[in-house]
Amino acid sequence: MSFFFLFRNNAVTTTQKLLLALRFYATGSFLISAGDVVGVSKSTACVIVRDVSVALAQLRPQFIKMPETNDEIKELQKQFYGIAKFPLVIGAIDCTHIKIQSPGGPNAEYFRNRKGWFSLNVQTVVSAKLKIMDIVVRWPGSTHDSTIFSRSKINNDLHVEQKWGNSLIVADSGYANTKHIVTPFLNPQAGPENLYNESQIRTRNPVERCYGVLKRRFPVLSLGMRLQISNIQNVIIACSVLHNIAIDCNDVMPMDDVQLPDELTELINEPTIENRQNNARTRLVNEYFSHL
Repeated sequence: MSFFFLFRNNAVTTTQKLLLALRFYATGSFLISAGDVVGVSKSTACVIVRDVSVALAQLRPQFIKMPETNDEIKELQKQFYGIAKFPLVIGAIDCTHIKIQSPGGPNAEYFRNRKGWFSLNVQTVVSAKLKIMDIVVRWPGSTHDSTIFSRSKINNDLHVEQKWGNSLIVADSGYANTKHIVTPFLNPQAGPENLYNESQIRTRNPVERCYGVLKRRFPVLSLGMRLQISNIQNVIIACSVLHNIAIDCNDVMPMDDVQLPDELTELINEPTIENRQNNARTRLVNEYFSHL
């Protein structure tokens, strides 16, 4: 949908509205400060940010998408293999908390995460080049990562529809091992399991780096938004769309603070019960890493 149809207030041009919203995303400043850029009130600035965010979020199907062809699948697998020689991977999955102001009302405490502040818990699947390929922005901060995944479309596409064949997605130990989700061993045995863990952790690192880059690019995602939940959701998706556009345009990548952990325990997020039964992780160890 064109911006020209969304904005009918001729007092502020379409370009000015877009620039106001971009300033809000990029500084995390109060709406009244963002509005001062083009000389509008706080209430008008709020409407502008809402409308621009909706327009950008509507571009989601164009810029945020999983692979659709065999060639795209093979290219993703090749890119991930190049990181640490982990085969068949098309994405890395995790969740990140986006800070918000308390939404108030009887359900406000659902948004308080385990660190004690209010947030939305946002799930993404990212590529080796840090592009966001899938995003879920509807769960309060108290929701566990594995719950979000189990109720997401990506889970159905992987395990029921099997849209990407035998492809894999790497995750941390907060997720369950399945035919298509592979996590680190909590207590790896010497040899192939250690090799597997080292490769898996490095292969999963892009999702952590993506969050670091995304939040540096758009500090509004870190500082805590004072907007209605529906508007916050649109801002998050809008920033994700812009992040992917920036990558497509080879924009300079902001520095991120993410480092590979020294210990596996740093990756564990309320781990599920260790599962060594027949799944993709076990097959990889037996059929691939044991021969390296």
